[in-house]
Amino acid sequence: MTGMRRSGKSVMLELIREELLSNRVSAEHCITINFEDMRNSHLCTPQALHDEILQRTAGMGGKVYLFFDEIQEADSWEKCVNSFRVEMDCDIYITGSNAKLLSGELATYLGGRYVEFVIYPFSFEEFIQLYHTVFPEATPAQCFQKYLTAGGMPYLSNLHFEAEPCRQYLTDLFNSVQLKDIVRRGKIRDVLLMDAWA
Repeated sequence: MTGMRRSGKSVMLELIREELLSNRVSAEHCITINFEDMRNSHLCTPQALHDEILQRTAGMGGKVYLFFDEIQEADSWEKCVNSFRVEMDCDIYITGSNAKLLSGELATYLGGRYVEFVIYPFSFEEFIQLYHTVFPEATPAQCFQKYLTAGGMPYLSNLHFEAEPCRQYLTDLFNSVQLKDIVRRGKIRDVLLMDAWA
């Protein structure tokens, strides 16, 4: 059994939060809710989420920063997000599954009032920098060979670029994208036939 790995989207939210805290934003002004966490399942209705945020921000002065991870798990989430923008002085950061929350749909949900952060795998230059933190003596040719075989996913450095853990991670990532983002969104019934073409 493999351990659960945090998604790049979750890490991005944490990095934004850390940046705010380093710029002297109070921790109590940063509210984070991960909707895949069963402890937050009671917040997956619009009214419950709305009430929770208003209760937690009551009496706060200044701007509030709301972080909603895997927002697609909450019913009618866009109603809450749009309501918060009207009712509060806030910045809202959301992540969601590509299967349910493509960027083109955000304009529909949020009326075009959003900024999208697109996260790409590392370029070869970025990969070399990261690879050298694990293998400082690696030549450019060795780096390029590893980049060709493993790619530029940032999490690979956590696995120290070891062949078998990297292979398993990339397989898991592929299966997750295929099942969650392609099969579900495209309502594909014959997954085995799609596998044959992959």
